[in-house]
Amino acid sequence: MVGPGYYKGNRTGSMGFFGRKKGRYVIDWTKVRTYVVPEGLSEFKVGALAPLTPFVTRRMEPTRTIFTKTVQSADGRDVVVGRAYEGKDFLQEWVAENDEEVAELDRREKELNEQSETKKDV
Repeated sequence: MVGPGYYKGNRTGSMGFFGRKKGRYVIDWTKVRTYVVPEGLSEFKVGALAPLTPFVTRRMEPTRTIFTKTVQSADGRDVVVGRAYEGKDFLQEWVAENDEEVAELDRREKELNEQSETKKDV
């Protein structure tokens, strides 16, 4: 929990209002959330090594994806490139992780097929 004087506001309510002209939003600066910088923050050091910085690294390699597709380059070679995660990927993972539910779905589908066949015969 943060002490009083650090965060001003309770994160509820609007930060302004819609003006008379269509699509115009007017910010009420008295309602805008403000943050008070703690005293001595500019001299704060993390373990006496470096000043306080955002928790983001600049030395991260791009994350490799396991989802790929093969495309043909301009010179006719096949090139493997990354692709986005798709709905089919989710369904394949779901089927692999939920054997009992898949078996139950297959059983129900079989029952429905049998019922529809018996209705056709009658």
